[in-house]
Amino acid sequence: MVAFVWRLDSEAPLPLWRHVASPVTASPVPAFSTRLGGISLPPYDTLNLGRSTADRPQAVAENRRRLLQALGFEPSRLVTLGQVHGARVVEAAEPGLQLECDAVFTRARGLALAVTGADCLPILFVAGKVVAAAHAGWRGIVAGVAEAALQAAVAAAGISPAGARAHLGPCIRACCYEVGADVAAQFPPQALSTRQHSVHLDLPAAVRMRLVAAGMSRETIEDTGACTACDPSRYFSYRRDRGSTGRHWGVIGWRDAPA
Repeated sequence: MVAFVWRLDSEAPLPLWRHVASPVTASPVPAFSTRLGGISLPPYDTLNLGRSTADRPQAVAENRRRLLQALGFEPSRLVTLGQVHGARVVEAAEPGLQLECDAVFTRARGLALAVTGADCLPILFVAGKVVAAAHAGWRGIVAGVAEAALQAAVAAAGISPAGARAHLGPCIRACCYEVGADVAAQFPPQALSTRQHSVHLDLPAAVRMRLVAAGMSRETIEDTGACTACDPSRYFSYRRDRGSTGRHWGVIGWRDAPA
């Protein structure tokens, strides 16, 4: 199993959460974007990757090109999802948009799988020679998107969940994510906390519990620890910015050749 260490390369022209892996030539390429390094104008400044926003399409296209190029992928080999906050998982063998799903896996080299968010949790999986990506808001977590993506990836790889690795990206964290009683009731107490008489939800904790219950080891679930709502200089946040904001990516794939 490749060992991963997450770090934010904040001094780079295009700052990304990247992994340190060895050996490089045999490693998948997972990364999480920030809002820095693109050409979009406020309120989408600058690396907005979401086409569902009111940003200029040419800016989004250039931002996507820059990110994929920085990771060593051909922009034409991108796989994106028409996310619906559910638990449907699809397999991608070719680039393009996969409609009405929130998770994707591939056995193909050269494809870059991207999930979009601006508070929801992006999850990236490595299972043998299979990689997967999932978009997990609270509805998707309740629906089981994390474990569905895991099971699809390990089944395709022919391994057990214990042999997979999961990476949790920037999202809104318990420090900032106040929820109502109706949402809180759908999560275990371990994923909830009370702060000044309000209930807060810990999305990564909820996902971690589900993945462990599905057969993963806690040691193979790694987390960037970044909160999108806490840091407006680095991250978009749908809640903090009242919907007028850009989108990040969690992206993963196997390059055809080392960059």
